[in-house]
Amino acid sequence: MNFLKRAWLSLSAKKGRSVLLVLVTTAIMLFVLAGMLIHTAADQATANAKKSVGATLTLSANRSSAFKKMRASSSSSSKPKLKMSSVKLSDAKKIAKLANVASYNATVSASVNAKSFDAISTSSSTSTMPGGASSSSSGDISLSGVTNTSQSTSFTDGTNKITKGRGLTSSDKNTNNVVVESELAKEDSLSVGDTITVKKSGKTYKLKIVGIYKSTSSSSTQMGPGASDPANTIYSSYTLANTVKGSKYAGTADSVTFTISNPSKVNSVKAAGKKLINTSKYSLATNDSSYQAVKSSMNNIKSFADKIVWLVAIAGTIILALIVILMIRERRHEIGILLSMGEARWKIVGQFFAELVMVLVVSLCLAGIGGKFVGDKLGSELMSQQTQSSSATISAPGDSNGGNMGGGSRPSGGAPSGGGQGGGMAVHSSMGGQTGTTSASADTDLDINVTALTMVELGGFGLAIIFLSTMLASGGILRLQPKKVLIES
Repeated sequence: MNFLKRAWLSLSAKKGRSVLLVLVTTAIMLFVLAGMLIHTAADQATANAKKSVGATLTLSANRSSAFKKMRASSSSSSKPKLKMSSVKLSDAKKIAKLANVASYNATVSASVNAKSFDAISTSSSTSTMPGGASSSSSGDISLSGVTNTSQSTSFTDGTNKITKGRGLTSSDKNTNNVVVESELAKEDSLSVGDTITVKKSGKTYKLKIVGIYKSTSSSSTQMGPGASDPANTIYSSYTLANTVKGSKYAGTADSVTFTISNPSKVNSVKAAGKKLINTSKYSLATNDSSYQAVKSSMNNIKSFADKIVWLVAIAGTIILALIVILMIRERRHEIGILLSMGEARWKIVGQFFAELVMVLVVSLCLAGIGGKFVGDKLGSELMSQQTQSSSATISAPGDSNGGNMGGGSRPSGGAPSGGGQGGGMAVHSSMGGQTGTTSASADTDLDINVTALTMVELGGFGLAIIFLSTMLASGGILRLQPKKVLIES
């Protein structure tokens, strides 16, 4: 009789045993499939993170080099002064043309005084310095000039969000269009379309409100007695901020941030950028910590998923081997009769293998149905654990020579205040701010999908498991002697 037919008849006759085999094999296949799905999803999440995390390069003055020049020019008769150079946009545009640079955002910071409206007043901002001088003489409004608000760190990391009107774009260059904070707008009854007036050094500037944003930041735009509420930050085009600072700042920026289309290419862009600029004047430093945090978390999940696959595969092989061994002990008389009839031992082994293959087919169907559910649950739990464990404090580095970014305090807009030339080209991400600390966690979803290719791979894994388990148990069949079996029976 054909051993395949015998396999089918055996499974049909022993329904209870067959159901048990299906349940055990399905459980094994479910966890193997879950591990495979999580591994694949983690790979996809890592690939997507390269685009979604959005690493950037920020070009600013070489702070370390400026300190060296200051010390070199110091004399005993006068106190040395630190001179920081602004970034020339002509130099920045050279880097903007490099491969993997998607766009750039120039940042300029200035301070002005409110004229036609009132700035948000705080207890520290209204204090007076010795001699009766007001600590707010530097300006009660922080003007944060940008090329595009959507590329400003405070907007990409979710600290700021446009609630009315629109944000600023490159088309607002050379205009007086601005975006004001919602609390400032409420306090002074301002709305989109209104015109406000500010002053600086005896000059007045009329600004047109084109958008209103909401800030969740609680940090002040300055430190010390002159601290100002974040609501006093007004976003404008970088050209307007330069106009306020003075004509000598035309065509410059405090810093220029380049959006890198592929975070994994940050180092190559940095190397190419160094060849295009004067490194004694500008400094380059990289910090792709946010992307690396996502990548590290996904690698941890993939590693855990691989362990699941292999542990379940090994355990499944052992379990199935034990079941087959028990089946052989139970069917010794049947095996003895077949051997006495001249049936080849390999056909008997093949019968047991065929029985498990038939069970595997049913188990694969059941695993395919429940695999996505198990994968989603297990993946969500892993993501939750990784999100908690990967939360880390990330500080923006200084320049490559050890200098720190920023020559002054940084307003909520992300640009250094008071002219604030930076000290390096640092890599940031939309997951965190440009300076200070930020919580960077792998907040990435795992997209669990069961595909035909996945099922084929699972089937191959299942065949390997039942083949090994059958081979491990077949030693008992190969050692059986027909005569001895029949006599004992």
